[in-house]
Amino acid sequence: MELASGVRSALETLAAVAETPFSKADTIPPLLYSSEDIYRLEMERIFAQEWLCPGLAADIPKPGDYITFSIGDQPVFTVRGQDGVVRSFSNVCLHRMMPLVEGRGSCGRKLVCPYHAWTYDTQGKVIGAGHMGGRDPAFDKQQHRLREIRTEIWEGWIYITLNQDAPSVSSLLGPLLAVVEQYAMAGYIPVVQQEHVWQTNWKLLNENFMEGYHLPVAHKATVGAWFPVEDTEFPEETFDAFTYQTFTKDENARYGRAHSSNTRLEGKWRHTSILPTIFPSHMYVLAPDHLWYLSLRPMGTGAVNLRFGVALAPEVHEALGEGRDAWVRELTDFFDRVNAEDKFVVEGIYQGSKAPLATRGPLSWLEREIHDFARYLAKRLCT
Repeated sequence: MELASGVRSALETLAAVAETPFSKADTIPPLLYSSEDIYRLEMERIFAQEWLCPGLAADIPKPGDYITFSIGDQPVFTVRGQDGVVRSFSNVCLHRMMPLVEGRGSCGRKLVCPYHAWTYDTQGKVIGAGHMGGRDPAFDKQQHRLREIRTEIWEGWIYITLNQDAPSVSSLLGPLLAVVEQYAMAGYIPVVQQEHVWQTNWKLLNENFMEGYHLPVAHKATVGAWFPVEDTEFPEETFDAFTYQTFTKDENARYGRAHSSNTRLEGKWRHTSILPTIFPSHMYVLAPDHLWYLSLRPMGTGAVNLRFGVALAPEVHEALGEGRDAWVRELTDFFDRVNAEDKFVVEGIYQGSKAPLATRGPLSWLEREIHDFARYLAKRLCT
């Protein structure tokens, strides 16, 4: 791809940022958030190559349950088969390219195309295709099967990729396992799933998630009130496929502390949250009592599809009993307010990034992960 001189210069600066020690580092060039050339590079070198997250395996607990997603222009659905195995497929009918399913739901034992009723089982095989006689050679439905998308489950998360040569998720995230496994998040129970489109660049939403610097300010009416900034910790080591931080919740926090019946966590971990970002676009807050996550899909330089979900630790889910629905409504309202606060910020930053006088700024010690992300981007875009 032939790049304009301004874009080439911005990539050179990105590479320099990645090489700069964190203590001296600034933010990445503003042009990287609005350049169409950069967006095309990202879709080609990042989103078409990396592992992306449609959601939790617990979102599709029964055979026939499915969720839909997309990798760039490729629609995907992920379904739990009759054998209990989670698989992903191209969500495009083999006959005339009609999307097979939308949203999330259950297809039972089969998926039926809404155009000509070609029918598939939950392993992608064509099991029905009417009025296909008269072909030479004769139409054989057994020779037709949906293209399967590579899928792995890691600690309860579904990951998919178009890249058959990508290293396994377990190998990429191996160092993170020792940090998160004590929470047993694969057993958390989903209670909220939402889809939103925000008018910002996907990288700005990533960066906003990665730093707690803004919490006492932008979120002073919600989560910021419970957030002791000085307790934020980062690992000494950096990683190619992810980054993370930990922080604690004080005794006034309504959410983020272990339930009394939680026997998995001890000591400080009973009020510590872990915030991993799995590059390029999956991030979650793993707390002793719940988790919430974002999975991002760019829709251009200035729009991003945001999949948001919340799951409860099993002991919390059980203890709520008959009051669970009301409690979840209150929780949803709380996170709606948190998300509105973030939406205001990241949409504003995107507009600011396009200003002629926008400049790079120095990073706070609380923004270590933003530098980690810059290094990730440089490895994918600057080679």
